[in-house]
Order: sequence, then C-alpha cells, then structure tokens
Amino acid sequence: QVQLVESGGGLVQAGGSLRLSCAASGRTFSNYAMGWFRQAPGKEREFVTSISGRGLTTYYSDSVKGRFTISRDNAKNTVYLQMNSVKPEDTAVYHCAAAGSHRGLAPRTSGNYDYWGQGTQVTVSS
Repeated sequence: QVQLVESGGGLVQAGGSLRLSCAASGRTFSNYAMGWFRQAPGKEREFVTSISGRGLTTYYSDSVKGRFTISRDNAKNTVYLQMNSVKPEDTAVYHCAAAGSHRGLAPRTSGNYDYWGQGTQVTVSS
C-alpha cells in the first residue's frame, strides 16, 4: 500500500507560478512511476505529466509542455510539479498517482495507476 498526500495548491494569478508536492509513504518510492493528473469541474480527469522511478524518463501533455516540470526526490519520497506561466485553463484539482513497475516506465493513462492522492485545488485567476 502507498499513501500519497498532495500539497501546495492555492490561488495564483495568470502568468504566475506554483509548486505542488506529493509525499509518499508505505513502500519503496523509487519502485513506482509517478504521475500528475487534473480534473476541472464538469470535465474528465486528464493526464498532465509522469516520471519514471529513477526520474530519467518524463512525459508531458501538450497543454503543459514547456510550462510545467515534474521532478522527484527519491531520498525524500516526494514528487514535485513546478507550474510556470499558469493560465486560467489550468484551474483544476491536481492529483498525484503511483504506478507499480509492472505498469510501464511512466504511464500516461489513469487506468495504469494503482494509488491516488486526495488532490489539491489549483485556481488561476485571469
């Protein structure tokens, strides 16, 4: 079992920056790929970014590429999402998720993730 707790969400103006954190506990963190997903009101959950267990492989959705950066510190059992140049359309609840090694290097679909955090709200004002 892996427990995930997100933090760092809040209200930010368009063009600003925010850094989300996701602290993991329960299993060997580096054995898990980590992903960030988001869900806006009335919309389906969508993939944002993912990172492999050792941090060598990352993927980004087209909507955030060049603005967001995922990273991880396996010594601290934490994955980060640095959000720069945010836009109102980035407003959503952001969830981190963990995928076991049998799921692939850095999955991009929510169905491949085994554990989920409760989410943190990000609101971008225009």
